[in-house]
Order: sequence, then structure tokens, then C-alpha cells
Amino acid sequence: MQAHPTRGDGTGARARALRPVLLLLLLLGALAIPLAGPASAAPKPAHAQAAPAKAASHPTVRVGTEGTYPPFSYVDPKTGQLTGFDIEVVRAVAAKAGWHLTFTKGTFDSLFPALDTGRVDLLADQITINPDRQAHYLFSSPYTYSHGVIVTAADNNDIHSLADLKGRTAAQSQTSNWTQVAKDAGAKIQYVDGLDQAAALIAQGRVDATVNDNIAVLDYLASSGSKKIKVAGNAGDEVSKQALVFRKSSATLRDQADQALAALAKDGTLAKISQKYFGADVTVPNSGKVDVKASDTGRSTWQVLQDTAWPMLRGMLKDTIPLTIISFVFGLAIALAVALARLSTYRILDVPARIYISIIRGTPLLVQLFIVFYGLPEVGVKLPSFLAACLALSLNVGGYAAEIIRAAILSVPRGQFEAATTIGMDPWQSMRRIVLPQAARIAVPPLSNTLLSLVKDTSLASVVLVTELFRVAQVAAAVSTRTMALYCLAALYYWVVCYVISIGQGLLEKRVGRYAA
Repeated sequence: MQAHPTRGDGTGARARALRPVLLLLLLLGALAIPLAGPASAAPKPAHAQAAPAKAASHPTVRVGTEGTYPPFSYVDPKTGQLTGFDIEVVRAVAAKAGWHLTFTKGTFDSLFPALDTGRVDLLADQITINPDRQAHYLFSSPYTYSHGVIVTAADNNDIHSLADLKGRTAAQSQTSNWTQVAKDAGAKIQYVDGLDQAAALIAQGRVDATVNDNIAVLDYLASSGSKKIKVAGNAGDEVSKQALVFRKSSATLRDQADQALAALAKDGTLAKISQKYFGADVTVPNSGKVDVKASDTGRSTWQVLQDTAWPMLRGMLKDTIPLTIISFVFGLAIALAVALARLSTYRILDVPARIYISIIRGTPLLVQLFIVFYGLPEVGVKLPSFLAACLALSLNVGGYAAEIIRAAILSVPRGQFEAATTIGMDPWQSMRRIVLPQAARIAVPPLSNTLLSLVKDTSLASVVLVTELFRVAQVAAAVSTRTMALYCLAALYYWVVCYVISIGQGLLEKRVGRYAA
């Protein structure tokens, strides 16, 4: 059989065998384009165009919060429910304003993008009012007054004020107001996700200090009982004001919140909530000495692990494993289509496939997740958190697995195509019955490695507000401060899943081995 003049070693024969498949894929792609437009383009049903008055008077308001910032926003280890000072305040506001609340937990750095893209309607997470934020967002009336403190290692006697931070390294959350305070003082910034990570880095001597809210620091010291860090001094004399945050387009919600906060201040509800958590009224300036009650005390490390084992398992079963299965299945479908396109002699198929593979392999998965989740809404495509994570992970798997499948197909000897033609098979039959089964045997080991990597890559889904296994561990670690034990437990869960997959890989290799010559 003569090869195509532009390809050697039987590639032309394979290309001719692939043409029916490629034409079918092109046809399906062309048919899918008109169906892929944003959902907002579809006309609304008549019954949806005029919402009932009752629904309009009791809107559902989506609240973004960390859930890892005690005593303001955290998951109660006894009940497993989201609680904290900010959570009780926003619930009291909702009761006055007639809102129905839903909560979305995410890392602090992901909250503002979630607000920007309309995935949440307000943020309740001790967010400080500053000029930069006021230029982009609407703030409610302040409901907390606090000041910043500098935290250092217990044996560090060189840092007492902001001036002493010049040239030192401070661990800070990327979008925290205190990060800018540390920068203005001349500190070098090491970005972290929260106070618990910053405290761990200080205790280990990896950074020099952190600047944070005095109330949050006092809660951490009370909960952890740590003697390795201390409050070294105040971060200036300025009093910071915290408030609920809204988009610029949500003036009505902000006004409702302001009215509710005024009523709650007048009837003493805000003061009562504050006394519960701090022993003082931090909802007014000059509240006096704050006595923070620890958000988590009395539990041993073993008890923390016992309490967290089931929520972590639930996170694995509910999100990690489904994310893995769905992303891998669709990723393989994408990979097969792209691999076939790469083997085509048609440049209209080959060139886009090359570009796709280059982009996927040349950009970090984290960036791809951000583009799909936070970028696509800017062009009218807003996917739920889980679907966005599935899409990003599927595209990532497709880019890497495509080259594995292509290499496996190319490794099938040219004589197999010729033999299939000799016995009367058409190109599609030879590909389906002869080539792909042999290529599958070769592709199983490297594709299994891709699957194992995917299991671990799902831990990045927390940045797009998916509460998967590792996010549950982070939430528990923020409250209990048992970082080492909880992260080791998370690692054990991942290892068990990967070990089961490895066993399945061995069984699958034996099964497809029957196609070996």
C-alpha cells in the first residue's frame, strides 16, 4: 500500500482510514455551534417574564464568605453549620430586609471575582472599607470597628511597629486590606490563603510577620493555644471599618441592608451579637477591651480527625470523585477527536488541533479554571461552579491525552491497515476493529497516569467555589488549627483513591492485552 507523499511510514494509510470519522466529527461540530450560545439569548417563558409579587418582595440573596475566618465566618465543628459574627449579622439583616439567604464558601481571593461575575450578590467576610474598593463596589454602613495588629514569632524582639516591617517578609492574603498596609510599610509579601497559614509560616521561621485584624488574631491565639507567635504591636492608630460589599448595580440591596443595620443597631441586636462573640460591642467605635471566646477548644487532635473524617469523605464522594469521572470521560472524548484531527492530512483539522494542544499544555490548570469560571461570564457564558470545574478539567485532560492517543495509534504497525484492507474492511471498520483496540493496549498505562493526576488536580476546584475534599480539610484546619493532622488525612484519602485506580489499571491492562500479537 502506497503512503501519502507528504507522510511516511503508513501515516497516509491511517489518514485515509480516519477520513470518515473526521468528517462525522466536523458535521457534529457544525451542528453544535448554533446550540452553544449563552442561555440568556433564549426568550423567557411568558410565566417567567412577570415574577410573582411575593417572590419580588422576598428575593434570594447569595452571600459569599470564606467559612475559614473565625470568629467572623467559620464552620462550627460541633454542628457542621456555617456560623460566626458576620454570618449572624447578615442573617439578622436578611430577617429585617425580607431576604432569603444562600451561602457560598470560597477562598478570600476568590470572593471578589465571584461578586464581579454575579455568582454572589454580597460579601460578608469582615471586608474593610478602603478607597480602592469603594471605587469598584458599594458598601453598607459599617458594622464592625477594629484595628490591625502585627504578629511575629514569640522570640522575635525586633518588630514592634509598622516601621520595623521595612525589608521584612510578611505573610498576607492577596486581596486583604492588611496586605496593602504591610506593603505601604515596606514589607515583602508572601501570599497565603488565610491567617492559619500565616501563623504557621511565622512559627516555622519562614516569614517575619503578618498584619491582621486584632479580633481574628485573638481568636486564633485562644483557639490554638500557640505559644510560638505573639502580638508584637499595633499596625498604626487608624480604626478600620468593616461592612457588607455589593456590586455597583446593587444599590437597592445595599439600601435595604443599610435600613436593616440601622434598625438592628437601634433595637440592640447588633450589640447582642457582638457581646456573644467578643464580650464588647465592636459595632461602634471605641468598644473597649475585646474578650474573644475561642471558636474551637477542648478537642484533641484525634477528636478533630474523628469529627472531620466524615465531612472529608462526603466531600470526596460528592465532588472529588464525580469531578474526576466526568472530567476524564469527556476529556477522553475530546482527546480522541483531537488525536484523529492531528493525524489528518487536512490542515483545517490538523492546525486547530495543534493550537489547542499547545494552549492546554502551555498554560497552568489554575489559569484555565479562572478563565472558564470568571472569564466566560464576561462574554455571556456563566456556568455553575461544578460544571465550570468539569469543563476546565476536561479540556485540560483532552490536551494531554490527545498526544497519548495519537502516539498509540501511530505505534500500530502499518501492516495492520493493509491486512484489514486485504480482507475487505473499509477504513472505518479497520480503525474501529483493528487499530483502536491495539492502540488502547498501548495507551492504557499513560492514560492511567493522566487519570491519577486528575484525581489530585481536583483539589484546585476550590478556587471556583467547589467544596471538594481538600477544601473541607482547609475549612476544618482554619478552626481547629490542626493543620498537619488534617492535611495528612486528606493525603490519605487521595492515596486510597489513587491506589484503587492503580488496581483497576492492572486489571484493564490484562483485559486489553488479549489484542496483543
